[in-house]
Amino acid sequence: MFRGKKYQDSVKLIESGKLYDPQDAMKLITEMPKAKFDETVELHVRLGVDSRHADQQVRGVVVLPHGTGKTKKILVLAKGDKAKEAEEAGADFVGAEDMVAKIQGENWFGFDVVVATPDMMGVVGRLGKVLGPKGLMPNPKAGTVTMDVKKAVTELKAGKIEYRLDKTNIIHCPIGKVSFGEEKLYENYAALFDAILKAKPAAAKGQYVKSAVVATTMGPAVKLNAAKN
Repeated sequence: MFRGKKYQDSVKLIESGKLYDPQDAMKLITEMPKAKFDETVELHVRLGVDSRHADQQVRGVVVLPHGTGKTKKILVLAKGDKAKEAEEAGADFVGAEDMVAKIQGENWFGFDVVVATPDMMGVVGRLGKVLGPKGLMPNPKAGTVTMDVKKAVTELKAGKIEYRLDKTNIIHCPIGKVSFGEEKLYENYAALFDAILKAKPAAAKGQYVKSAVVATTMGPAVKLNAAKN
């Protein structure tokens, strides 16, 4: 695969085979040649669990101290007072059956996250086949099925993210933008990594964190010494 000059120059800054202290890794990330846009920085953590087993699932939410650098567009499915509450909290789209029909009829996905009150889940269930594959289905574990829509919207706007295993037992999550600088990136990283550690399933055996790397949108991966956390 062809890699551009900036990527190749970035690779030269990484010591081959070295496991970087997380704070040093964030510093290195910010010193790499910059792309023409503010790149997202992502953390990728491989866990020693088997996502095929329900008792070894790792999933949760965490509010990053400095957000992700991206303002999420929030759709709230609610009625009456809860719909008004969502609007006052700053939700981008609020509705009920009308929004469900818009998604079904127009294939509309102008939002990043869906919050729903429990009484709406019967209606939301119709969207399972389209929201599910996109990871947009409201879920109580993610705090997106709740009566406290004000809290849900406020936290999402403040930088609340969901982390969960993929089929290869890896968690992929954004921890900010390169422009954040090393300190803010590290603080976001620490908050997410700590949440992942605390989410260790009781059924998990052996080494929990197999490996962890951090990388920008266009840049090479920097391997982390996760044991220092």
